[in-house]
Amino acid sequence: MAKFDEKQKTAIRKILVYIGQYKGWVILSLFLAVVTVATTLYAPVLLGRGVDLIVGKGNVDFAGLFQILKQIAVLIVITAAAQWLMNHINNKITYRVVMDIRTKAFDHLEVLPLKYVDSHRHGDILSRVIADIDQFSEGLLMGFTQLFTGVMTIFGTLIFMLSVNPFITAVVVILTPISLFVASFIAKKTFSMFQLQSQTRGELTALVDEVLGNEKVVQAFGREEAAQKQFEEINERLQKCSLRAIFFSSITNPSTRFVNGLVYAGVCIAGAFAAIQGMLSVGQLSAFLSYANQYTKPFNEISGVVTELQNALASASRVFELIDEEPITPDAPDARKLADAEGKVELAHVHFSYDPQVRLIEDLNLSVHPGQRVAIVGPTGCGKSTVINLLMRFYDVDKGSISVDGTDIRNITRKSLRTSYGMVLQETWLRSGTIRENIAYGRPDATEEEITQAAKQAHAHSFIKRMPQGYDTVISEDGGSLSQGQKQLLCIARVMLCLPPMLILDEATSSIDTMTEIRIQKAFAKMMEGRTSFIVAHRLSTIKESDVILVMRDGKIIEQGSHEELLEKKGFYAELYNSQFAAV
Repeated sequence: MAKFDEKQKTAIRKILVYIGQYKGWVILSLFLAVVTVATTLYAPVLLGRGVDLIVGKGNVDFAGLFQILKQIAVLIVITAAAQWLMNHINNKITYRVVMDIRTKAFDHLEVLPLKYVDSHRHGDILSRVIADIDQFSEGLLMGFTQLFTGVMTIFGTLIFMLSVNPFITAVVVILTPISLFVASFIAKKTFSMFQLQSQTRGELTALVDEVLGNEKVVQAFGREEAAQKQFEEINERLQKCSLRAIFFSSITNPSTRFVNGLVYAGVCIAGAFAAIQGMLSVGQLSAFLSYANQYTKPFNEISGVVTELQNALASASRVFELIDEEPITPDAPDARKLADAEGKVELAHVHFSYDPQVRLIEDLNLSVHPGQRVAIVGPTGCGKSTVINLLMRFYDVDKGSISVDGTDIRNITRKSLRTSYGMVLQETWLRSGTIRENIAYGRPDATEEEITQAAKQAHAHSFIKRMPQGYDTVISEDGGSLSQGQKQLLCIARVMLCLPPMLILDEATSSIDTMTEIRIQKAFAKMMEGRTSFIVAHRLSTIKESDVILVMRDGKIIEQGSHEELLEKKGFYAELYNSQFAAV
């Protein structure tokens, strides 16, 4: 049959590991396959005997025929029951394996470094976890249902045919390699085509995901036609590679059927001569022809299975590539759980860059006392949000260290570190569910009173009460009809409900009107009392009350001090401030 390259062999080995978890079910399925094949192959023997009982005028043995018909009826019932149970078990094995692989893929996504997620199109990742695994399941199911019985039928038929007539059996065996050669030739061609099909499908999913997620931007800039052309170009490539893959896989069955027709014709001719010479009875010849048909039939099925397996293996390879990606560095075995953090944060000689060829943060030093409000300002691309990523340990530093309460954060569990921070970003994130569930995302056990109080502090309560079902109003992941400002208020309420010991506000009020911002700033001021807070903002009016303002440029802190001190220096901060508030 088809030869597999190293990539396919690796995928097969990994699939077998997952299947091995259900070896009890596999053994039972194999046993039922043996029963199905044995009963199916024994039927022609009975039919042959029946034919011999009616050959010749006035030689019909009705009593013998009745006994044979009863035996055939029993065989049919046993075969049907065994086949139904085998298919049920194969379905169970297949979809449990698929569930395990999809669960593994999703679990692995949660431990992949953000660097991987940031550098891969989200639609392609989605395609691997959903479409590719679905494609793999179809090939795996067909393999289970047809491969076992097909192989066993071939060997079982050979044994039965040898017991009837070795000479005619030799004719069948000699012609068999032609069918194998045809199936092998086509299978080699199909794998690369199915792999290209999976990759192109992932590319198309990625484009649809991007356009759908940013439809307003596409329409605002009049890029509908350009997006349509790009879609059509990828879709046309998908059509071509899919047609080629399907064409080659579809000619397998007709080709092997043609070869099998030759085998059947050879058996008919050889069997007829043997019957004329008295080497076979008419009943044995009819049984042999039935065996010849049953012997060639599995080759059609197996050749179809092989082409489907090429598609399944191509899809499985993409899924396993995702699963095999290097996960984030696990927490150290002796990592400390940060509880009731005081909020002392230190950055010592920190170096970091997303791309080794492009320098970003170099020798950054910072010492933050518990309860201190630290504002970070600077031009776009200076490294403000990168500092936040490092504090939360979304990325690890290349050199130097970051410590909280005197412990290097690499020696603190990620979960306890991130739980100690409350984070409000410029980009809002909501999940499909009720408004109540979105606010309580960080504290699912929060009471109704606590949720309502957090919403009031975030000045979200009034607009929530105006919603059709209030806190029980269901919203989609993009917030549905909520404005950008309302979505951000919900994100602020989410943090106010948790009230962790440290806060990160990254342009937290960028989408809120001025009047609401003033009220939110008062709520923030109350919330930040006694809590170490990091505030990133372009609107410098929001950070005037900060204890320390860090001015960053090109990944370095170039100025540091209070608002008044920095204005007196008349440096870069003073330029930024005056550019916003200079009299016109």
